[in-house]
Amino acid sequence: MDLMDNQSVFLNASAGRPAAKGMLSIGVDNLVSLLVFGLVFVLGVMGNSAVITVLLSRSEPGRPRGGTTNVFILNLSVADLSYLLFCVPFQATIYMLPTWVLGAFLCKFTHYFFTVSMLVSVFTLSAMSVDRYVAIVHARRSPAIRVARHAALGVLVIWVLSLGMAVPVAHYQRIVESGENDTYCWEVWPDRHKKVYVVCTFVLGYLLPLTLISVCYAKVLNHLHKKLRNVSKTSQTSKKKTAQTVLVVVVVFGLSWLPHHVLHLWVEFGNFPLNQASFYFRMVAHCLAYSNSSVNPVIYAFLSENFRKSYRQMFRRCRRRAAAAVATSEPPPLHGASRAGDVRCRRCCCCCCSRGADTAPFRAES
Repeated sequence: MDLMDNQSVFLNASAGRPAAKGMLSIGVDNLVSLLVFGLVFVLGVMGNSAVITVLLSRSEPGRPRGGTTNVFILNLSVADLSYLLFCVPFQATIYMLPTWVLGAFLCKFTHYFFTVSMLVSVFTLSAMSVDRYVAIVHARRSPAIRVARHAALGVLVIWVLSLGMAVPVAHYQRIVESGENDTYCWEVWPDRHKKVYVVCTFVLGYLLPLTLISVCYAKVLNHLHKKLRNVSKTSQTSKKKTAQTVLVVVVVFGLSWLPHHVLHLWVEFGNFPLNQASFYFRMVAHCLAYSNSSVNPVIYAFLSENFRKSYRQMFRRCRRRAAAAVATSEPPPLHGASRAGDVRCRRCCCCCCSRGADTAPFRAES
C-alpha cells in the first residue's frame, strides 16, 4: 500500500464516514487540505519564480551571480517550482475525487516526479552544506574548489541520480480497477520489493544526507567559534549569515519530510491503522511535504539582507515598467520611442531586467 495513492475512499470508510459517491463530494477535512494546497501552490509559484528571477537578473543572462551557493539555491528553486507545477495540482485530486480520472501517464508521472523532487532537494541541500563547509573551514583552498563549473557538474549529478533512483516508482505505479468501474492510482510491487525500496529511499534520500549535513555544520560551527576571531568583522558576519540561512533551510526540510518517511516506514513495517486519526496524520504529512516547496523563498527573504534588497529592486523595476507600459499604450510619437516602449513592456511582463540587481543574493565571497 502506498500513502500517496488514491485511498481516500477506504480511509473515509474506515473512519466511520461514508465514502464519497459524487465526483466532487468532499468532506470538510479534505476541503481544508485543498485550501492549504492552493495556498502552498500560489505562494510557492510566486516565491520560487521571484527567487529564480533575482538569481538570473544579471548582465550575463543565464548565470546566477554570487558564486556556487546561488547555483545550488537556483537548482533548489527550479526543483521546487517544477514540483509545484507538475505534481501538486494533480495530487490535489486525491482529496477531491473518489477515483483517479487523470489517466495512466499522469498516474506514473506525478508520483515519479514527487520522488524526484524530494531527492533533488535533499541532495542539493547536502551539496550546499558541503559548499559552506569548504568555504568556511577551508577558506584558502575554496577559490580553487568552489567554482561555477564544479557546481554545475554537481547539479547535473544530482538530477541524474534522482531521476534514476525514482524509476521504480514510475515502473510499479499503475491504474487499478476496483468495484463498479472505479479506477485508482496504486503502486503494485512484488513481495518485499517495496520494503527494500522504502528503506533505501529513507536511508539514501533522508538519513545519510541529513547525517552528512549535520557533520558539516558541526565542523562549521566549531570553526566559526574558534578560528574566525582574527578575521574582519564584515567577512565573519557575511559567512555566518550565509551559513545560518542554509542551516535553517536544511532544518525546515528535515522537519517537513520526516512525517512522510515515518508514514511509509509505518505502513511497510508496522500495523498502520485505517481510522480517523491516521487519516488526519496522513493529511498533515502531505501538507508539510507540499509546503516545503514554498517556504524556502520566505526563509531567504527573512534571513538574507541581499535577497531582500534584490526582491525590493525587482518589484520597483516591475512597477516602473508597468507604469511605462501604461504610458506607451497612448498614441506613440513618430520617432523611435515606440519601439523602445514595446521592448520595455515585454521586459516588464517577465519581470527580468537585463541590467540585473545591484547586489547578489549571496555575495561570491560568502
